[in-house]
Amino acid sequence: MIAPSPWVVRQLGRLMPGGRVLDLACGSGRHTRLLAAAGHPVLAVDRDAAALSGLMEVPGVSVLVADLESGDWPLAGMHLAGVVVTNYLWRPRLMDLCCLLEPSGVLIYETFMAGNEAFGKPSNPDFLLRPGELRELAGAAGLRELAFVEGYVDSPKPAMCQAICALRE
Repeated sequence: MIAPSPWVVRQLGRLMPGGRVLDLACGSGRHTRLLAAAGHPVLAVDRDAAALSGLMEVPGVSVLVADLESGDWPLAGMHLAGVVVTNYLWRPRLMDLCCLLEPSGVLIYETFMAGNEAFGKPSNPDFLLRPGELRELAGAAGLRELAFVEGYVDSPKPAMCQAICALRE
C-alpha cells in the first residue's frame, strides 16, 4: 500500500480529536486507515467499490460507493470535523466540500497543479489547480488558511502540487 501523504500526516493534529472525517475519492484508503488509527470515525467515499471493499472491516470506517462527478451530491446535509482529499479534483464540487465542515472543521486538500504536465499525468488542465486556487477557494468559503504550499515536489514522484489546510471558524 502507498504511504500516506506527508502533507496529510503533518496536518492530522489540527483535526478535532474524535471528530468524524470524510476521506473523499479515497481509493484503497491510505488516509482512511491513518485517520481511523488516530481515533477518527471516517466516511470513506470512492466510485470504485473494489477499492473500498478492503476498508469494510476497518474499525470506525464506513464506506460509500458514489460517483461524485454525476448525479446528485451524495453528501448533502452532512456536517463533519474534517475533509481530506488528495490527488483528486472536481471543481463543480469544491464549494460543496467546504460546506460540509462544521465549526472548527478542517479541510486538508492536496492535489496536482498547473505545470504537472511536464511530469506526466494528470496533464489535462481540467484536473490541475491554477496557482493559488485552493487559497482562493478557502477564502471564498469563509475558511481561515492554516497552511498552504504549492510548487515542485520530488516525492513520491516528481510533480507540481498544491496543498492547503484551512479551518471553519
